[in-house]
Amino acid sequence: MAQGSDLNFKGRKTSEKISENVHIFANDPSLAFFRIQEHIRKVLPAILEKRTEVLSLQSNLQGHCFDMEYGVQALKSIEKSESTFCNIQEIMKTSIFLKQQLKYKENRKKTKKDSIKNSVYKRFSAHLALDLPDLSDFSGVMRDTTQRMETIISTGQARPDTSTAQPNSVEFQRSHTTLH
Repeated sequence: MAQGSDLNFKGRKTSEKISENVHIFANDPSLAFFRIQEHIRKVLPAILEKRTEVLSLQSNLQGHCFDMEYGVQALKSIEKSESTFCNIQEIMKTSIFLKQQLKYKENRKKTKKDSIKNSVYKRFSAHLALDLPDLSDFSGVMRDTTQRMETIISTGQARPDTSTAQPNSVEFQRSHTTLH
């Protein structure tokens, strides 16, 4: 019986092993799927977060690429506008030259006006001290001015007031209203 019990023991052991293997084979796919599901649940949120980050970086990178392309195009258009800037520079030089010519002509006109102001009559009349009476009596003013001029010319003095002037010297006083 030793052989029968031994055989019985081996048959049982074999049947346990077979049943364990059948159980493992039967449950192994479901256990594998459970492990896969467990892994996906743990990793999926991190993967989604990384995916959204990558998409955001991609759109930012694409925007920067467009900006770079626009910048390159702008630089190329600036290079093409060199002739325009040369024209602007020439126009500015011409305008500065014309402004200098105008200023020179204005100064010449002023010097001509100054030379006219410095004529003999102007110089002579500038030294006269005129005390003008009321202009309602114009003929009286003309007579008084004529008499003054005659006395000044005949005596050789610009001022009829002789208290301050020496008898032979001629003193002229500049009018404060004509040459400023």
